[in-house]
Amino acid sequence: MTEGTARTRQPSMTDVARTAGVSAQTVSRALRGSPNVNAETKRRVLAAVEQVGYRFNSAARALSSGRSHTIGLVLLASGGYYSRSAVTAGVEAAAGEAGYAVNIATIAALDTGLMERALSKLADQGVDGFVIAVPLISVTPKIEDITRDIPTVTLDGSRTAGARVLGIDQQEAGRVATQHLLDLGHRQVWHISGPDEWIEARQRRQGWQECLDAAGVEAPPPLEGDWSPDSGYRQGQIIAMIPDVTAVFVAGDEMAFGVIRALRERGRSVPDDVSIVSVDDIALAAHCFPPLTTVRQDFYRYGAAAVDLLLRGDDADVDESVASVSLSVRESTTRPRSG
Repeated sequence: MTEGTARTRQPSMTDVARTAGVSAQTVSRALRGSPNVNAETKRRVLAAVEQVGYRFNSAARALSSGRSHTIGLVLLASGGYYSRSAVTAGVEAAAGEAGYAVNIATIAALDTGLMERALSKLADQGVDGFVIAVPLISVTPKIEDITRDIPTVTLDGSRTAGARVLGIDQQEAGRVATQHLLDLGHRQVWHISGPDEWIEARQRRQGWQECLDAAGVEAPPPLEGDWSPDSGYRQGQIIAMIPDVTAVFVAGDEMAFGVIRALRERGRSVPDDVSIVSVDDIALAAHCFPPLTTVRQDFYRYGAAAVDLLLRGDDADVDESVASVSLSVRESTTRPRSG
């Protein structure tokens, strides 16, 4: 490369830290407006930013006004395309109405390292707050550190000490689904759960277990899927080979679609032979065959409520019905055959 075409290296956060005489982490916190950085340190960091010509997206400018008007949304790539899309739409709509943009980071798996990197990336972009829609059960000191500095709302999972939690009662969802089948006269209810590492899956399974215990019914061993229709199909093939099964609570609509297909291929009719109830009430639930009885969760309103809670805190007007569940009774459940 000739001298005339050589590119000058862009100044980095490390250059700013060296000039200001602080650590790179302190630079990052100062540019995010962290309350843990004192005024003199912030002044030195901003002076160093100007001196070295460092560009930190809009964060340095946002520091002077206190806000970047950007929200960071963390999502999981797997586990329910429709619910994830609805949450995203709700977050973006509510943020837009409040004059905020949304930066999205998607992690490929339930992994604390991936979560740390996603939060760090969004923090480096100068977001004013996080909405975390990832059902991570455990957190790390780094995750705690980042969410302590930046306002955070979590949806069900990923609870941290500094975060506000907006949670749907998933145990109640499991109880409502199971009780519906018992009320129809089924003497036993099988369960196909979501992945055990998901908080929602554990809570829905606990609601199923508690409901059966209260009815004096010994719970059969639960089967486990991964939220996908394919996993529901695989577990449905197992269910189809158990002749005594008359009712199944499936932890998610998309898995239920696969279960219904597997039963039909094995000559088991839904609902005449096996009743199916699920959770989520995504748009397709009313249009599959048969239309699916399912516990409704309004993911769009859920995402919008998270933004309201993030931006307004204790002044947020979050309708309690956002976190409630209700049963949409359709044609996939009925009374068991006599005898």
